[in-house]
Amino acid sequence: MRWLRKKRVLLVILVSFLFLLFFNTNWMSWFYPIHYKDEIRTQAEAYDVDPFLVASIIRVESNFKLSRESKKGAIGLMQLMPDTANWVLEKKQKKNVTLDELKHEPEANIEIGTWYLDYLSDHFDGNPIAAIAAYNAGQGNVGSWIKKGLWDGKLDTINEIPVGETRHYVQRVIYYYNQYKDIYKEF
Repeated sequence: MRWLRKKRVLLVILVSFLFLLFFNTNWMSWFYPIHYKDEIRTQAEAYDVDPFLVASIIRVESNFKLSRESKKGAIGLMQLMPDTANWVLEKKQKKNVTLDELKHEPEANIEIGTWYLDYLSDHFDGNPIAAIAAYNAGQGNVGSWIKKGLWDGKLDTINEIPVGETRHYVQRVIYYYNQYKDIYKEF
């Protein structure tokens, strides 16, 4: 008899949890959180970049884990390669920012990564898909693929990206971008 009561209580708790989960309008945000929202929003506004795109790149690059360093040497939330980061710092005339700061400070990393994303978008005439691919593979590689006709830089032809890692990267960024747009509606 006691065993049956315990089962009923557990069932009621489970049903209540599921009810709250599915009727809470923002329940999916538990599975797709966005950290550093203020920093992303600030930099996205400063460089006129979609904040959901910045968040998606961070999710794919580092899963919002600060101080991350890849096997290839990319650093921080947005996984900036040191040469690229130094180039951006020079272009922005930010001589007082170090690579160590970019690795450990979210605002600095997000600023440099967002500026670079804006630069890539401008370089590819506002094409966000080509900019995403270039963020991963480099602007020279993506420019070469487009120039040689290997890929046209469009969303519906992502499967034609000649490098599997970049193809998968672009697909993942677009996936998270769409999830974030559906879940959060506005940044």
